[in-house]
Amino acid sequence: MDDTLLRQHILDELDFDPSVGSAHIGVAVDEGVVSLSGCVGTYAERIAAEKVVQRVRGVRAITEALEVRGPETERTGDVEIAGRVLNVLAWDARI
Repeated sequence: MDDTLLRQHILDELDFDPSVGSAHIGVAVDEGVVSLSGCVGTYAERIAAEKVVQRVRGVRAITEALEVRGPETERTGDVEIAGRVLNVLAWDARI
């Protein structure tokens, strides 16, 4: 099967599967070897994306470099984490 056609089949399957948010997933195909890149919201979504690709006829192998990123509103910066640690340490010192 042609790599361009295989890539389109993979994109269609990723779009069709409700457990995968395919908007931020990149797909490249070279001689049947599929490379997934980009980011997903959860580890389960990462696994689901890989399983979707595995079931597409013509896929010979998969390399996966999907980064798991939660919603931006839940992210805690390093400075905030350091501040929390200092507060806990200061609390422990007072006891």
